[in-house]
Amino acid sequence: MSSHTDAGRTLGVGILGAGPVTQAIHLPSLARLGDILTVRHIMDVDPAVAESVAARVGATHSTSIDALLGDPDVEIVAICSPHQFHAEQVIAACRAGKKAVLCEKPFAMNAEEAAQISAVSAETGVPIIVGAMHTFDPGWLAASDNWGDLPENVHTIRSSIVLPPNARFEDFATEIITRPASGAPDYTDPEVIKGALRGGVMGLAIHDLPLIRRFTPDFKDIEVLEARHVRPFGYVISLRTPTRTIELRAAMNNTWKPEWSFEAFSDDAALRIDFTPSYVQAGSAVATFSKSGGTTGAVTTSLGPFEHNGYEGEWRELAALATGTKQPPSAQTLIDDLTFALDIADATVANVESQHAVAEGAHA
Repeated sequence: MSSHTDAGRTLGVGILGAGPVTQAIHLPSLARLGDILTVRHIMDVDPAVAESVAARVGATHSTSIDALLGDPDVEIVAICSPHQFHAEQVIAACRAGKKAVLCEKPFAMNAEEAAQISAVSAETGVPIIVGAMHTFDPGWLAASDNWGDLPENVHTIRSSIVLPPNARFEDFATEIITRPASGAPDYTDPEVIKGALRGGVMGLAIHDLPLIRRFTPDFKDIEVLEARHVRPFGYVISLRTPTRTIELRAAMNNTWKPEWSFEAFSDDAALRIDFTPSYVQAGSAVATFSKSGGTTGAVTTSLGPFEHNGYEGEWRELAALATGTKQPPSAQTLIDDLTFALDIADATVANVESQHAVAEGAHA
């Protein structure tokens, strides 16, 4: 088990934002880690939501960030608020002298905010991790311990996500539904398509982009070859760097079988990691290595499933960071992961704009 704090006391957790991610993912994960972590404070701008969710776990509730950050029982802060508030809240949590901060992705909206966060984290010594749960999944970690020189030698990387609409998972796991009803989007409007693709990259693909970046040494030289919106929600994005071909695919539809996979191929080896779908409290990912064995044919090795998933893994990591038994990831890694995602989102939108301009020209 992860190390305890002094005298076996559990670490107190405060959560900013009590929406579906908190209710369906973090609270069940923390419930399994009660020997090392205890939810002490839930803050939400909606007082009824804050009170109801806090009551489930016997925590204090408030509608004020200052109240949560000023609570001496809160040692670890999880930031699960809307994206535009992440940077200022991460900085405030660091300045409040907390022991560790978890920020849901993306932890900043642009590179300037990311650099500010990095500077404050360095100045205060408060470690920050970003909630890209796959990077904490034991299946991914086992793969990284065993892949040898594969990251240097791959030529093709693929992320494939097929999910039922997220609302299904949220509704199964969440008692309080606070999702606003939305009308049918106008898919003839290029702004709608651009918004959907940017949302797809920054909301869904971003989970796998830190994994892809580990296999893409020249990630700063990325270009979009094709970007296509898949209705009602999804994308097909083809990218390349000077040495890599990258495919991002996602579809949310009423399929009966969810799939979330990451694949990397070299000339003589392949890695496939099958993750459990988001919002599902299942076990870890399973990693499968295939290597061509000459006359013996392909040799296949599987790792996993392990006893816990990436959501639980990130909380174990936070506890280890808060107690000083592990060192935090470098701030540069977090910044590079974010700028990689932003670069892909920007290039995808630019690709759609150029497609639209060509189409307009053809109709002129």
